[in-house]
Amino acid sequence: MSSSSKLSKNEVEALISGLDEGDVSDASTLNGASDKQIRDFKFGSDDLSLLGDYYALRVINERFARFSRTVFQPMLRYQPRVTAINPTVKTFEDYTFASESFMSLTLARIEFLRGSLMMVISPDLISKLTNAYYGGNTLISKTAQRSDFTSTEDRIIEIITDGLIEALELAWADLIKLEFSEVSREENMQFVSFVDDLEQVICCAFEIQLPGSAPASFDVIYPLQTLKPIAAQLRSRMQSDSVDSLSWTDRLQKAVFSVPLNCTARLTTVESKMASVLKFKNDDIVPIQINGPLNFVVEEREFFEAELGDVGGTVALSLLKPSKTADKK
Repeated sequence: MSSSSKLSKNEVEALISGLDEGDVSDASTLNGASDKQIRDFKFGSDDLSLLGDYYALRVINERFARFSRTVFQPMLRYQPRVTAINPTVKTFEDYTFASESFMSLTLARIEFLRGSLMMVISPDLISKLTNAYYGGNTLISKTAQRSDFTSTEDRIIEIITDGLIEALELAWADLIKLEFSEVSREENMQFVSFVDDLEQVICCAFEIQLPGSAPASFDVIYPLQTLKPIAAQLRSRMQSDSVDSLSWTDRLQKAVFSVPLNCTARLTTVESKMASVLKFKNDDIVPIQINGPLNFVVEEREFFEAELGDVGGTVALSLLKPSKTADKK
């Protein structure tokens, strides 16, 4: 057989004669094709074709799956294996139809994209994590039908979702800096205000391997319209050289730095006898003297000497120098 892709002289003559006589040898193939279900396609009408191959989104999901392991570690006392499943596109109505009505629904706003996302966690997974967190195991059977979470489960949901949102911010960091805010939570899929039923969403599912139990899953839902402004970036071949991770030390440091402290400007200290204090009543005037700078007090400890001032019509403090008592401590 010749390796050339050109037809021979005999093949060309046979082809021409077959066309002249109307003999088509592959008519059976055409008849078979006519029996198949064929639907019309209009270019541009399928949003999935416009979506293309969101390679970068798959990479982000894989990174998020790795970072989310540390979120579940305190509950399970080991880092579980979390697997990212390829994203799928469907209408929100189809997603809600296939989901249970009672779920843990966490909505967060994406400031940069002027959109939002939704995390969906099943009540069975919440029950298993709560039971494991307080010394139990994940072998509990499927919980009975119910309509709300306990206060303990609400706290577990808060811990998990806050940690997952931090992991999402870190996973998106190599592609684009996203900040998630205005977190709200719902428990009924019918009452959630996310997108219209006919609007398409991108469903990113993640599977968690639990010890001695069937794998559990949770979903992160993005509206398709929210991610369209960065579609070109999501189709790019993203490579990450970042070695950042939500290590225990990083999370501890961030938790310590987030501790709220009470700061007070102490004008002066007045000493008075007990007899005088007992005689105090409304409209009494206690004379005071302000000598030198004020004391800037943090949790009942003097940290700085300060003076009272004004910035843009707002009363403010100007920190002068560390106080002498702070230096001693």
